Amino acid sequence: MLTVHHLDNSRSQRILWLLEELGVEYEIQRYQRDKLTSLAPPELRAVHPLGKSPVITDGDLTIAESGAITEYLVAKYGDGRLVPPADTPERLQYTYWLHYAEGTFMPFMVMTLVFNRLETAPMPFFIRPIAKSMAGKVRANFINPNVTRNLEFMESTLRETTWFTGDEMTAADIQMSFPVEAAAVRANLATKYPKLNEFLQRIHALPAYQRALERGGAYQLLS
Repeated sequence: MLTVHHLDNSRSQRILWLLEELGVEYEIQRYQRDKLTSLAPPELRAVHPLGKSPVITDGDLTIAESGAITEYLVAKYGDGRLVPPADTPERLQYTYWLHYAEGTFMPFMVMTLVFNRLETAPMPFFIRPIAKSMAGKVRANFINPNVTRNLEFMESTLRETTWFTGDEMTAADIQMSFPVEAAAVRANLATKYPKLNEFLQRIHALPAYQRALERGGAYQLLS
């Protein structure tokens, strides 16, 4: 049976959601983050050398990376569902958003998390003012402008269509759920980005999303 190696509060939650949408039977192997570092435990390296989540095993196959897992699951189990027809504008948008999620936007979310934590990390008192100053400059001059630019881009897309690829939900929307949820932890989407906020409310109400939460357990992104 297909197994999802599920790290709490991580990208693997959207893989559970995808499997629920597809109606695929699966098992969950659970892993807990280190309480001090919030990193994945070393046990995950026994599944994949990089020790990251999500990872799935399906028979003799071990597949890592959210996008690769999504493409594999939709191709093997989707039967044409959750993906636009080939050679259509929607299919091109599908491919774009599937890769945009991790290739363009999530690096800025990770940088936001890292630099936020840098300011509160234990360090000698005489280093702290320097670290805070450097972190503030990087955020103000690089991270924040790029986050804003991308949020405005996503917001403008959802002003034109219900979902990121058009009028029908696809696996690209499932892939995009984690970046938008990460942004919601760090920005007031309801005030500044109402379409992104509506997107989150829409997906959170879906039965398959709720089933994934029930199976995956508590889901709270790091801030």
